[in-house]
Amino acid sequence: MEALPLVALVAGSAAVAGAARRTPVPAPLLLVAAGLVAAYVPGVPAYTLDPHIVLPLILPPLLYTAAVDSSYLDLRANLRPVALLSVGYVLFATLAVGWLAYLMVPDLPLTEALVLGAVVAPPDAVAATAIARRLRLPGRITTVLQGESLVNDATAITAYKVALAAAVGEGATWAGGVREFALAAVGGVGIGLILMAPIHWLRTHLTEALLQNTLSLLIPFVAYAAAEQVGASGVLAVVVVALYLGHRSWQVDFATRLQEAAVWKMVAFVLESAVFALIGLQLPVVLKGLGAYEGWEAALYAVAVFAAVVVVRFVWVFPATFLPRVLSERIRTREPDTNWTAPVIVGWAGMRGVVSLAIAFSIPMTTHDDLPFPARDLVLFLTFTTVIATLVVQGLTLPPLIRALKLPGRDTRAETLAEAQAQSQASTAAEARLDELLADEANALPAPLADRLRTVLERRRNSVWERLGEVNAVTGESADDVYRRLSREMIGAEREVFVQLRDARRIDDEMLRTLLRRLDLEEAAAYREGES
Repeated sequence: MEALPLVALVAGSAAVAGAARRTPVPAPLLLVAAGLVAAYVPGVPAYTLDPHIVLPLILPPLLYTAAVDSSYLDLRANLRPVALLSVGYVLFATLAVGWLAYLMVPDLPLTEALVLGAVVAPPDAVAATAIARRLRLPGRITTVLQGESLVNDATAITAYKVALAAAVGEGATWAGGVREFALAAVGGVGIGLILMAPIHWLRTHLTEALLQNTLSLLIPFVAYAAAEQVGASGVLAVVVVALYLGHRSWQVDFATRLQEAAVWKMVAFVLESAVFALIGLQLPVVLKGLGAYEGWEAALYAVAVFAAVVVVRFVWVFPATFLPRVLSERIRTREPDTNWTAPVIVGWAGMRGVVSLAIAFSIPMTTHDDLPFPARDLVLFLTFTTVIATLVVQGLTLPPLIRALKLPGRDTRAETLAEAQAQSQASTAAEARLDELLADEANALPAPLADRLRTVLERRRNSVWERLGEVNAVTGESADDVYRRLSREMIGAEREVFVQLRDARRIDDEMLRTLLRRLDLEEAAAYREGES
């Protein structure tokens, strides 16, 4: 891809994603719609989705950001439902959707139908995470959806390779398919386990945040490439490494964490925006090669496959939710009770995305006999329409569905109380450590500085409790909110003075940057993430 179209894609998708934040429409949907419209605007270049770019260069960082932000402990606690969706459902959907497509579409061979089933089987990691994050779903549902989206791509890609081998005439067998799946799963997890400890050791021993974050940007690509090189699942390798590093992120220094969070937020924003815009921009490419399947016939097949994808997910989700609870008393005792609303949300949250399209575009043009791959254009078209339909239909209706079902949201008061109790215990430990240090003559401090340390500690201890207290009668803010707002105003006043002194040539730009960075760190400490 040339430089100018690439810059235009990134800039345009970022602008649309930024505008989406001011609307009630989720950004993925607006980006797909913008891509569909832009595809037919004169002068817009043809963007062909290249699987050799998407799978090794775009998918790893997106999976990495999602996995690093996930909770290893929550995923472990919900391993059974996550595995049933990410492995069991994907294999079931491959077979069920493939078989239904074989019955619906005349002259579509079963092997090619199973290729279609594998391509449209995995819900999209980016879409699931973006929708769940915006809608603030209950914690367990969010964990299950995120966990599913982290692993299901590996299952789908392996199932696709097995089905494709049969379709192109490589003589694939069920035993061979099981072996390939086992190699991909065990190998991917194994590569991740091998890499995670050395990478973490390197992260904790690099002394500069800049070098640590350069390493951070390379990690997903290294893990993915290493696994794929030996025929294992790069997806699983990335997820394993990312979960380990995220679980131990507290062991790296604060400068790395601050910088890393900012860098990866930007990377994820740019990639997610470009990916959804690319989905819409594929429309001319898909329609151009449709060939013999046109008009109402193609539209009918598209509706039928979309309906099959939706129905098959519900057919799997409801038994997978309730049957284990019926059969196992241990599961009933260990896991929280649930009702029909949770599987309805999980079933309806099966949006497909760019991975399905990337896999579809990787279907070869010919078989081993140099014959045209049967119905390749139709498979590509049906994949595209399924992705668009799930994003638009399910993505638009999921928020009102959640409101209609009246799912209990997160208990913010309980979460704040837990945060306050944790902060209180930590502050008590810090206060004891401070007393121990100040008792040593080597750590002697003037009384004002020692009092300042205690004041900062007390401020941290009280700030969370204040959010549970009464609010300001005029502004509706808690005492903590008012404190942070006033602190920001004071820092802003200092910042203006520093700039004025620089403009008057009383300090130079290097000193200005030093002073501003000090204020930036103080402001970051005064404000919780997401509340500034």
